[in-house]
Amino acid sequence: MDELFEQKTPYSPQAEQAVIGAMLIDPACIADVLNKAKPEDFYLETNRDIFDTIYNMYIYGRTIDPVTVLDQLRVRGVAKDSSQSYLMELMQVTPTAANVMKYVEILREQALLRQLLHVGNDITQMVQEGAGEADAMLEAAEQKIYALRQGRTVGGLVKISTVIQDVYNTISDAGAGEANIPGLPTGLTDLDNTILGLNKGDLVLIASRPGMGKTSIALNIAKHVAKTSSKTVAVFSLEMSREQLATRLLAGESLVDSQKLLTGQLSSAEWQRIGEAASTLSETDIRIDDNPSLSVAEMNSQCRRLDNLGLVVIDYLQLMQSAGGKITYSGENRTQMVSDISRMMKIMAKELNIPLVCLSQLSRANEARTNKRPVLSDLRESGAIEQDADIVIGLYRDGYYDRECQNPNDAEAIILKNRHGELKTIPLMWLPEYTSYVNAETRREDEEY
Repeated sequence: MDELFEQKTPYSPQAEQAVIGAMLIDPACIADVLNKAKPEDFYLETNRDIFDTIYNMYIYGRTIDPVTVLDQLRVRGVAKDSSQSYLMELMQVTPTAANVMKYVEILREQALLRQLLHVGNDITQMVQEGAGEADAMLEAAEQKIYALRQGRTVGGLVKISTVIQDVYNTISDAGAGEANIPGLPTGLTDLDNTILGLNKGDLVLIASRPGMGKTSIALNIAKHVAKTSSKTVAVFSLEMSREQLATRLLAGESLVDSQKLLTGQLSSAEWQRIGEAASTLSETDIRIDDNPSLSVAEMNSQCRRLDNLGLVVIDYLQLMQSAGGKITYSGENRTQMVSDISRMMKIMAKELNIPLVCLSQLSRANEARTNKRPVLSDLRESGAIEQDADIVIGLYRDGYYDRECQNPNDAEAIILKNRHGELKTIPLMWLPEYTSYVNAETRREDEEY
């Protein structure tokens, strides 16, 4: 009777054998198979060893046939007395190499079922052992399930050969693209060339004093990514309402003065531009949540449910209540809270495998200096933020402090930290009437006409 209650491990020995057999019969199919299958998808150790051997032989450009594979099995120390006859058997039992991708599909489905079973057991054990509060366990469970949906595992040691292949594929994809940057373009050319775009897993911090336009530049970036990448962009606004953000997006897209837009006193040409802008923005997949009390864990939970997520924008860090869970902080522990939030945001970017842009306020420390350009230490509760962020961009305008200056709308994006390259100052132009930042040369070219 006990056997009835034993868990049956999902796997298909026939599919495993057919995949390898097809690769031996027709090496031309190996590239397609390796794009979809990996050694961990094989449950039987013998099949896993053979597939792993073929995988490594292919990477190094070696000839693949039953003789060379058998030789490499011996070199790698995984050959058995029956290996030669087994390789021949695999070729004999495979009906045809033409259906190899169907065999791969069965293989991956069984592997996913095994992973799901494993994760289910982990969650059951976690609940039975009472490992933490319910909210924390729910977060851990969601994280494990999300990793499965993305075809990844949470943690675990990975062979360097697998990582190298992933990096090689990323470099190849970047080289094949039209842009010279690996990440998503922000729409600000000089900024993109310096930070190499918005890259997966990166936490990008944009910091300034209040009113400098950090929300505006974040919306510019969100809009550009949504329009050019066809990916979903999630915007979490803890300060402004959905309607306020949409109004800013409309003003920037239509190039209609935001003050006139709010009053509705528009010419027929401006109404036409508004209509065209509304149509363009409606075709993008920008999602906005203006709940002011969201935690990082709650944002992460929402983002896991988005299938085509490309970018997350959070406005802004100092308004966030907590990282997640039921941890409460006293007034003296504000720095620890910000530290936890910034760490959770970096974990969120890595888990979702997308760039996360977070806005942050600067302290008043720069206002006491003659040169008021921001530096890293101006970040409020800055220690952990400096450490967790991959890129920190400080916004600066002379016109913010002196409206009588010669060029009040000249602006600078100062790269204060950049894990992908150099630190430099990028010239920008602030368009107050449209609440937008643009490339510096764009406005100058317009003024020449």
